[in-house]
Amino acid sequence: MFSRKMVLIVGVIVLIAVNIIVLSISSKRYTTYGLERIAISFISPFQELVTNTMRFTRDIWLQYFYLVSVTRQNRELRNQLNQATGVNNQWQETELANARLRNLLDFQKTISEMVVAAEVIGKDPSAWFKTVIIDKGRADGLTRGLPVVMPQGIAGQVIEVSNHYSKVMLIIDRNSAVDALVQRSRARGVIKGESTDRCRLDFVLRKNDVRVGDTIVSSGLDGVYPKGLRIGFVTEVVEHDADIFHEVIITPFVDFEKLEEVLVVLEVQKHDMASRQ
Repeated sequence: MFSRKMVLIVGVIVLIAVNIIVLSISSKRYTTYGLERIAISFISPFQELVTNTMRFTRDIWLQYFYLVSVTRQNRELRNQLNQATGVNNQWQETELANARLRNLLDFQKTISEMVVAAEVIGKDPSAWFKTVIIDKGRADGLTRGLPVVMPQGIAGQVIEVSNHYSKVMLIIDRNSAVDALVQRSRARGVIKGESTDRCRLDFVLRKNDVRVGDTIVSSGLDGVYPKGLRIGFVTEVVEHDADIFHEVIITPFVDFEKLEEVLVVLEVQKHDMASRQ
């Protein structure tokens, strides 16, 4: 490929040469037109070639600058689109967070105990232990044993506390236990975790009425959770002839895979201390 500068130089040289030849032929005023016609026939193809080459080069050059401009505009538009997408995503996350916080505040109004809102900042990756870390600690009034709840139901219990962070054992952990009632029949049992997304309601006597779909609530008799908080619903009841207890499977109302904000109940600890005095 010839460079644009070289093509222009060659074109100018050829045009100058052609013009000189034409002027020379015209100035001699031949009486015969044969030689002039031969000169024109010889020169015209070169003029056409030079003209077409220059026009082609000009078009290529203009097209190049056009493409460069379009590319730059596309890059700027993509950057603006990415920025707008990021802002929109942040706005959606803020809206979702605000909706969750409104639910927490509405739920807070329904309980008489004093509570502290906290954000979940970490989860135990182990398959055997179901715990999370929240961003509130001793400086915020938290102590070991405090219940952790959500609008959907009971989430767990504080088991370790530092100045600004706490560890919460979820009710699906194998070490968790919640004294509970079948809301419809008032049959009593203990909610035990299975380290999965389900729990068991243990120690429910077979003589007591428990059905699939029944709602399970806290009894308040364990001194940890306020009475009447929702825990989950019965998804399966298995009878064993040699056993005096029902085998009851519970699905918690709280979706622990989507746990982001929680409420820590503070007043229960105060009630326990007052009862001891």
